[in-house]
Parts: sequence; structure tokens; C-alpha cells
Amino acid sequence: MAAILIDVGNTSTTIGRWENDCVADIVAVKGGIKNPPDVAVALEKLRASECEGALLASVVPAVNPIWSWMIESVVGIKLDILSIKHKLPIGIKYPKPEQIGADRIADAVGAVTRYGHPVIVADFGTALTFDVVDNDCNYIGGAIAPGLPLMTDYLHERTAKLPKVILEDDFTNACDSTENAMKLGAKLGHRGMVREISTYLRDEVLKNKNAVLCATGGYAKWALEGLDMDCHIDYDLTLFGLGVIYVHNR
Repeated sequence: MAAILIDVGNTSTTIGRWENDCVADIVAVKGGIKNPPDVAVALEKLRASECEGALLASVVPAVNPIWSWMIESVVGIKLDILSIKHKLPIGIKYPKPEQIGADRIADAVGAVTRYGHPVIVADFGTALTFDVVDNDCNYIGGAIAPGLPLMTDYLHERTAKLPKVILEDDFTNACDSTENAMKLGAKLGHRGMVREISTYLRDEVLKNKNAVLCATGGYAKWALEGLDMDCHIDYDLTLFGLGVIYVHNR
């Protein structure tokens, strides 16, 4: 049972092929649906024409109809768009479940499938989100903080002399230049946020100090290197969760 999985974020889009209960291949599409030729190439690389279905998690609702048209016209299959109405292998204990982002649902399902529950997921995207599944395997919410791109871009945009920095670039944890000072502040600041927020969620929300912590997203490894607590870094967690949900709804 092969399927195409699509994770549409505010600044990045990834497309994966689900096969044999795992994410077999992943292609990042810079610009997402804004670059249809690149999307078509990615779908060809993933042998999308061989797939039986497609499931999309999107935090940008305005582009969903374009994705539906693209998948149907290029691949010839109907695109399913993840929502809280889908059958899930976890419970939802949240006052307004329609407010939960599709990516956060996928993260929670992927984390429970791989690590059990209770579990906390930190997702390093445009925003730094934390999702919590409790001792009874219910999604109960989490926390949202500014992500690394927001932090550094805002400093650049709102100051006269601070430059735009490339976070993925290597640096030596030094503070000997403006660029390195900004990177160091962003890295240590996010490491501190993960430590403080996950500790609060374990102690005050879950009442369970043994809850597993995992992290996903492109900046996870860069930000958490040197973190003084156990954390599983899991790059394909969102797509994996989408795949689990796809199978659960078949």
C-alpha cells in the first residue's frame, strides 16, 4: 500500500512516499506549490503514479485547493486533507479540536506510534510548537513559541545594523562577530525554551517526569546540540504520523 504524504508548512514543504509502513523517501520542495514544476519533479521522483492515495497536512489552508488540483491532474488520485474529522489512533481531549493544526496531529500520532505515551513533541518550524499526549493516550494541547526563523528574521527586519543570518551555517559557539552572536543567542535561547517548556509540561501538566521528549523539524539538531536532557531527534516524524493516519483510515 503506497501513498504520497505532503507536509505543507509556512516556510517549507516536504513530500514523502509511504510504503511498507514507513516513509520510504522524502523530497523537500522549496517554495512548495508556488513552484508547480518542482512539485511535479518531486512527485515523479517519488513514483507517485504508482500510489493508491495521498494525504496532506497543511497549516496554509489557502493553498489546499491548488494541491488538490495538482495531485489529481499530475497523479490522477484524489487528495485527502487531514482534519480532526479523520479517525485517529489517539484520543483528543481538547476544548476546541478544530483549532489543532494538522501538522500537530500528525506529530502526536507519529510520536505515540514510535515512543509510546505520555510523550512531548517539539517541532522546530516557523513556530516552535510543543504537543502533549497524556498518560491515557489523549492529545491535550501544548505550547507555542516563536521559531528560529522568526527570531532571527525579526531582529534583522526591526534593527538598523543586525544582519540576516543563515542558521544552518556552521559556527563554533563563539560570540566573536555579530553573526555568531545572533546564532549563539538563537541556539541557546531555543535550547533553554525546550528545557523550560518540556520540564513544565512534564511536571505541571502531565505530572509525569518520565514522559518521553522527541523533536522534529529542520532546525532540531542544530538547536538542540548539547542539550542536557534526553531527546529523540526524529526528522520524518510528521510524515510518519501522516502515514500512520493514512493506514488507520483505510
